Amino acid sequence: MTPWVRRLLIANVAVFIGMSFLPARLLNELVLVPSLVPVRPWTVITYQFLHAGFLHLLFNMIALFFFGPRLEARTGSRHFLGLYLSSGVAGAVLSVFTPNVAIVGASGAVFGVLLGFARYWPQERIFIWGVLPVQARILVIFLAGLSIFGGISGGGNIAHFAHLGGFVGGWIYLRILEQRSPARKFQKKMERAMSPTRPTGKDLSRWEEVDPRELHPLNREEYERVLGKARAEGVTSLTPQERAFMERFVAR
Repeated sequence: MTPWVRRLLIANVAVFIGMSFLPARLLNELVLVPSLVPVRPWTVITYQFLHAGFLHLLFNMIALFFFGPRLEARTGSRHFLGLYLSSGVAGAVLSVFTPNVAIVGASGAVFGVLLGFARYWPQERIFIWGVLPVQARILVIFLAGLSIFGGISGGGNIAHFAHLGGFVGGWIYLRILEQRSPARKFQKKMERAMSPTRPTGKDLSRWEEVDPRELHPLNREEYERVLGKARAEGVTSLTPQERAFMERFVAR
């Protein structure tokens, strides 16, 4: 089990046990009521660790136990925790559509984890009740549709908008994470290198800043050849492969 999955499991179980010993007045101060968030802002976090009953806790922790470790290993512990808490906060934000309803539970945060799992392993089979196989992406689509329908119809004692908010928060967090990842930054550099519309003078000046003494002899020889070609014939004369080759050293 990965570090933050273990810590979150322990924290949720510990808080659930501790709820029996806390005064009702203090518990009420930790419950999320969307209309009261301006005066009780901490509840967008604290509500995520409260549960209405044992089965409520059990189902959320089972989902966290099965989907969390693989996702944490994929994103890293810091970003996994960020995804978890952000999804829970987004669940609180979307609950403005039920302003006076008391809301507790880690469901929004767990739904964000489920969306992250489906984002990276969309065709992974999940067995509902250990029997019915369904792809992760299909399960997310179904649950999102169910949350929208339940939220609009107001059916059941379930925080449908918090669930939907968990999906939205998880999606936003992962999009930001992927856009800022080193792989995406490198991809953008390569895309710029392959583009024929980039200013030639800017390209050439950046490439000339590379110190050839730091390059491997084979790369140095090719670097000097391509740089000489760019100086003599212009950057537009370079092939996409030659531009990509030069960008490799600028990106270092």
